[in-house]
Amino acid sequence: MVTFIADWITSFMSALGYPGLVIMMALESMIAPVPSEIVMPFAGFLVVEGQFTFLGAALASSLGTLLGSLISYWMGKYGGYPLIYRYGKYFLLEREHLEYTVSWFEKRGDIAVLICRFIPVVRHLISIPAGVGKMNIVRFCFFTLLGGTIWNVILLFAGVKLGQHWDIISKYSHELDYVVVAVLCVVFAWWVRKQWKRRATIAASKP
Repeated sequence: MVTFIADWITSFMSALGYPGLVIMMALESMIAPVPSEIVMPFAGFLVVEGQFTFLGAALASSLGTLLGSLISYWMGKYGGYPLIYRYGKYFLLEREHLEYTVSWFEKRGDIAVLICRFIPVVRHLISIPAGVGKMNIVRFCFFTLLGGTIWNVILLFAGVKLGQHWDIISKYSHELDYVVVAVLCVVFAWWVRKQWKRRATIAASKP
């Protein structure tokens, strides 16, 4: 499974080159469930293989982060929360996650756009309240690029280091498969339990 995921992502980016990385990171910066924690390390593998340069991958990922964030910003600015609530469910967006992100933005202001680039889940959504709040576009782009680039480069560097020892990782890929499957089962069980509790709460609140 680990090898399959690695092959699929690297094949996609290898086939499209830097545009493939831009697309992946643009999706990651929107509400699509594409985690940078997976994309960027595999971009690092392509650096090790010579298909990307470190600088090129860093620039492409930052461009993707900015493009995706701007799309989310404009969605928030011109569509508002009703648009996100209506269509977010198709991208596995939880209403609570957006409300938590909104709270972050309201308490910390523009700097939240920078800080939240390092926080899972919130990182994907922070551009929406920034758009709703009509944050200055220049400040938004600056904080987005600064935080996004730092985060992307850290993951890219980790991917390069892992790629240099991929033969060792491949040797133990079957053991890693068990770990991945176990984690997925735990996450799925947690999600089912959460949905069940939510429905029970909603049912109990009805007269």
